[in-house]
Amino acid sequence: MPLAGIALIIIAVALCVLVLTFIPTLVAIKRAATSVGDLADMVQTELKPTLHELTSVLTDLKTVGGGVAEHTDDVKRFMAELGEVGTNLHTINRSVGVVTGVLNTTSAWTTGAKVAGKYILERYLRKRGGM
Repeated sequence: MPLAGIALIIIAVALCVLVLTFIPTLVAIKRAATSVGDLADMVQTELKPTLHELTSVLTDLKTVGGGVAEHTDDVKRFMAELGEVGTNLHTINRSVGVVTGVLNTTSAWTTGAKVAGKYILERYLRKRGGM
């Protein structure tokens, strides 16, 4: 057999081996393509309602955000008034503390005056009665 014939047989065998190895690969590629197509269909059917729902939620969020933006000034005013109330309460607390201190001091002076008055009255009565 000539050398060209042997080379042709080797090439034919190599092509057959190559085709036989490509057949499972082609079948796997075909299965993968089918799976990808099924996945695309499933995503399309599942994703469309989800996208519509997401659009609805975003619209609602925009509405809520607009409402919040409208009331931001009210919240700021409320917080400013709340701070003012806190300042007023602090002032009242300080005033009550001062008044309490004055009353305690006055109470101590009053008690002292009562005791001193009784003492002076008793001494006066003793001196008068002893005379």
